[in-house]
Amino acid sequence: MPALNAPVAGRRAIVFFDIDGTLLDHRKRLPGSAKEAIQALQDLGHEVALATGRSPFMLQRVAEELGIDSYIGFNGQYVVMKGERIYTNPFRKEELDELSRFAEANGHPLVYLNADSMRSSMTHHPYVEECITSLEYAHPPCDPEYFRGRSIYQTMLFCEEPEDQQYRERFAGLSFVRWHPFSLDVLPGGGSKASGIAQLIHRLGFEPEEAYAFGDNLNDLEMLQYVGHGIAMGNAPDCVKQAAKYVTADVDRHGIARGLQMVGLLP
Repeated sequence: MPALNAPVAGRRAIVFFDIDGTLLDHRKRLPGSAKEAIQALQDLGHEVALATGRSPFMLQRVAEELGIDSYIGFNGQYVVMKGERIYTNPFRKEELDELSRFAEANGHPLVYLNADSMRSSMTHHPYVEECITSLEYAHPPCDPEYFRGRSIYQTMLFCEEPEDQQYRERFAGLSFVRWHPFSLDVLPGGGSKASGIAQLIHRLGFEPEEAYAFGDNLNDLEMLQYVGHGIAMGNAPDCVKQAAKYVTADVDRHGIARGLQMVGLLP
């Protein structure tokens, strides 16, 4: 297959990869073809970074396995460049205070995340259990006051549709992104992977047109539209595919390797 809009020979690019459903398959395994493709990208001199909704403590295994030291965490709220933190955008305490009171009144649990750990507002809730274990972590310890005195960059809200609509209306200044039938990521207003990517590429001297991004879910929409070359995974929902410039194969059908070949970054 001929490459589509291949980069100019010898010009470096920067490539961002979502983790869950993009790099990791549905069993949370990294396909060998994806690992080999990313190593080949690095050998060619391209910059490689992660762009994920995960906290830094949740992405280290993947980063270390791939030799990646730059990443966008918390859906854009925490940016690290070559091991150095260069940007953060935590919640204001009054935002979390009001959100926590409202969620408690509605019987919906929250999970508060900072760079090092997470805590739940409730003990052993089935929605928290299902969602967090899908990320291969145990139900967090309960500490409803965890957000006080700490920098919290993202909160998970656990409720089904259409229960989330009352939160979107009441907290119009926050961003809500559903990632599971039982859970949404809650971010400071204006937060997205795209805003974090803008911080990193500016520091590294790239233009958006020189950036590529792979994603598969709703929290990837802004990222796929911001970069010059957005690539949706074959396992992505239709709305994500429509937002992307390209669509590659499923994560477990060599989607990363095939996508990089499609856009001309790998032979």
